Amino acid sequence: MNRNRIAFQGELGANSHEACQAAFPDMDPVPCATFEDAFEAVRSGDCQLGMIPVENSIAGRVADVHHLLPSSGLRIIGEHFKPIHFQLMANPGVRIEDLKSVASMPIALAQCRGVITRLGLTRESVSDTALAARRLSEHPDRTQAAIAPALAARLYGLEILERDIEDTHNNTTRFLIMTADANAPAPAAGVKCVTSFVFRVRNLPAALYKALGGFATNGVNMTKLESYMENAAFTATFFYSEIDGRPEDAPVARAFEELQFFSERFEILGVYPAAPYRAQVV
Repeated sequence: MNRNRIAFQGELGANSHEACQAAFPDMDPVPCATFEDAFEAVRSGDCQLGMIPVENSIAGRVADVHHLLPSSGLRIIGEHFKPIHFQLMANPGVRIEDLKSVASMPIALAQCRGVITRLGLTRESVSDTALAARRLSEHPDRTQAAIAPALAARLYGLEILERDIEDTHNNTTRFLIMTADANAPAPAAGVKCVTSFVFRVRNLPAALYKALGGFATNGVNMTKLESYMENAAFTATFFYSEIDGRPEDAPVARAFEELQFFSERFEILGVYPAAPYRAQVV
């Protein structure tokens, strides 16, 4: 296993790259074309860790990731919250009044609608924010700008014309930190933890209601419950959930026992320290 590499999905300069630098500044970030590639880089041992986005405060969950988590063979060992800021950048010497179009991924264009409308720019969609910056660097165009993180401007020699242009300034993405190491150390005693798990309830009347009842009766705080179809089957609803606490905590253990009685599949994906960001008042 390469212990100084961390995989992420996207181009160098993307938000996921910035997240890697912020959380693990001493590790080498490794860009991957797809989420599957990022998972495989960790699973194969090419990278020690993976930095995987799972949800955004504006756009919601990253759907592809939820389908990959249960079968990934990886464990969640941490989380990282990253405030998202977008910069309007262009080739050196370009002025704002020269611009006619702007390129970025669709979600970034949507989240910077105010500035784009004010400047009267035509939108061009690409698959990644940093890719828009790289292409502009490789093919200079005085009439085009890119919307990407500040790191992309530094990497690709672009100039930032306007900073933090996102319409909503509480835009935050949550990342999960993944490992293939089955013997990764557990969180230290006394540390507030989050437990992530997946389950599929048995085909019984009110099975979901009964499966979740143990969390209420045992006072366990469930912070996330999301459903999605498995294998395109409308009758096989899978659930991804997160709770406060550890499996060995007595209330959590009792809640899990009740959940498993009414479930045909149950798997813990990770027990990890709750990020300090959770305690911040927005």
